[in-house]
Amino acid sequence: MPDAAFTDPRLAALYDPLDPDRSDLDVYAALVDELGARTVLDVGCGTGTFAVLLARRGVDVVGVDPAVASLHVARAKPDADRVRWVHGDATTLPPLAVDLAVMTGNVAQVFVADDDWAATLCGLHAAVRPGGHLVLETRVPAREAWRDWVRERTWSRDDVPGVGVVETWTDLLDVSPGLVTFRSTYAFADGAVLASDSTLRFREHDEVVASLADAGFTVLEVRDAPDRPGREWVFVARRD
Repeated sequence: MPDAAFTDPRLAALYDPLDPDRSDLDVYAALVDELGARTVLDVGCGTGTFAVLLARRGVDVVGVDPAVASLHVARAKPDADRVRWVHGDATTLPPLAVDLAVMTGNVAQVFVADDDWAATLCGLHAAVRPGGHLVLETRVPAREAWRDWVRERTWSRDDVPGVGVVETWTDLLDVSPGLVTFRSTYAFADGAVLASDSTLRFREHDEVVASLADAGFTVLEVRDAPDRPGREWVFVARRD
């Protein structure tokens, strides 16, 4: 199940206002052009920022996400009618034959169990045409990004239009081999305090390559993420 940050309507509505700079998506938009993709599947599309961006450029986009509240935000955006929105995940997709599937942000890391990750990749193999591509990013475990996921480094106070002042912070709950659990807390001006617990899987480089191979993808290259140099891998794989 998705985290409350994406399934709770009040929290889903905060996602874009609290993270308005999505320049991290520029590298993916450039990859769409580089790979000549005219049809794209945005896996874990969330509130639809990337899907709508591509659709405005004339790309045929399918956005899939298991969180209804996030899709509600996505569907309300200007030009959202250019995107085909699907409630579900990569294992429940309708028949597709896209040029490219993408998993941006933390999407590839939310699949904690190996069986769920394998099923997701198999679903994507079925959705991508032969010779098409899959692009995903994942954080480099050795960089230990979670050390910054603590209250003293994450606390912020924002005046969100239509909502009011919201205070947010993150608490690190648990770090075990390959897994990191943290809690995001949102305190509203009306006194409401909502929390969302998340667990991410930190797979090593060779684990990702092997899992892609098992699902029928060949890794062509692993790039650096321009917005987080040295801290993330961007895998570019071809569907066999």
